[in-house]
Amino acid sequence: MKVSVIGAGAMGGAIVEGLLKSDFAKNSDITVADPSQKVIDHFAEAGVSVTTDNSIAAESADIVNVVVKPWLVEKVLRDIKNSLNYKKQVLVVVAAGVASANIKEWLAKDGEEMIPFFLVIPNIAIALLSSMTFIVPANAKPENIALIKEMYGSMGEVLVVDEQHLAAGTTLASCGIAYAMRYVRAASEGGVEIGFKADDAKNIVLQTIKGAVELLQATGEHPEAAIDKVTTPGGVTIRGLNEMEHAGFTSAVIRGLKAGLSSK
Repeated sequence: MKVSVIGAGAMGGAIVEGLLKSDFAKNSDITVADPSQKVIDHFAEAGVSVTTDNSIAAESADIVNVVVKPWLVEKVLRDIKNSLNYKKQVLVVVAAGVASANIKEWLAKDGEEMIPFFLVIPNIAIALLSSMTFIVPANAKPENIALIKEMYGSMGEVLVVDEQHLAAGTTLASCGIAYAMRYVRAASEGGVEIGFKADDAKNIVLQTIKGAVELLQATGEHPEAAIDKVTTPGGVTIRGLNEMEHAGFTSAVIRGLKAGLSSK
């Protein structure tokens, strides 16, 4: 299976890194297109085909991933339109806020059926095969859906959603990874204030979060049920939780998520 990634910035580069670690495609079957010589030199060292010409990347793959800033999507798609084989290829567009209706307009060819395409939003943990990725089949057959699920599923968890829920997914998982990192920062700073060295505090917080995630995944419990197991009456845990709630912890998280959603 040949895969191309057009645009290897923060997200596109993370997708390529994930592909290199996954077993979905051979390194030699991956093509990266990016205007930065430094970027393509980096991936060339891994045995990936590289180019600064988007059209070359577009015509050389079974799956073409366009991973550029939202305001660049129209230009890139119009530029590669004549290089795409609508009958043999599958297109993936990774860009927040770009509507499938616009993509259909930009890619329309007289007398030719639209290329199967998807709107996809991963997060940067895809580089470590740990993304939460949302997939919207915009013009696709079941076999196309299975293929894209397999590809992105090789780099983390995937969820097929309708287009209406893509913005919510972006806020919860793509923006959400930054929100989680902000908690890590806050807890690490708190760890320093209560007596640990900065690096030790950060490592303690990271391992604690990792343990919480693995417990919830293994048991399938609701977080509150798991919390109840470690909050003894009159204990330090419940006092700490209540102080966070008095400061608006849950409300702040929900408001942050809704603020991210309202801007899309």
